[in-house]
Amino acid sequence: MPGIVVIYHSGYGHTQRQAQAVADGAGARLIAIDADGNLPEGAWDELQAADAIVFGSPTYMGGPSWQFKKFADATSKAWFAMAWRDKLFAGFTSSASVIGDKTSTLTYFFTLAMQHGGVWVGTGMAPANARASRRDDLNWAGVWSGATATSPIDASAAEMAEGDLKFAFEFGQRVAQAAARWSREG
Repeated sequence: MPGIVVIYHSGYGHTQRQAQAVADGAGARLIAIDADGNLPEGAWDELQAADAIVFGSPTYMGGPSWQFKKFADATSKAWFAMAWRDKLFAGFTSSASVIGDKTSTLTYFFTLAMQHGGVWVGTGMAPANARASRRDDLNWAGVWSGATATSPIDASAAEMAEGDLKFAFEFGQRVAQAAARWSREG
């Protein structure tokens, strides 16, 4: 089975729950970026060995957290050597607003992956945009580039919408399926 790593930063716990759901769906290893923007011991080796890397961050002020950006800047060593070329990449984000410029964060992740010579995996899921659709339906926000979650600003991580967590889980499954196919055909 391909090695998948979910690397994420979470400020208030919402993105951590989303990261766990993605990792559970993908059978992936979680790596948390700490409050100072640092990685745990051995994380760079795990990223290098991974077949697929999934980025995660809350969306703050129209982009990923500064802690995630610190990690992204530090990937320049891998970029210089094109060490992550042909890896699969994907991403997810959360914010308090329904739109909340989440797609700006996903575009940031996509651009980072492309700079590394990677191949992007989108959701592959149709939006829940029929009259009968409800908040807990998969892909309620109608995003194709990555998984998203919305939690009211005054809601705890424990109060996240089950549909968002299910979306993250199924997105993780899609990344795992793509990685398995990529490793067979690559």
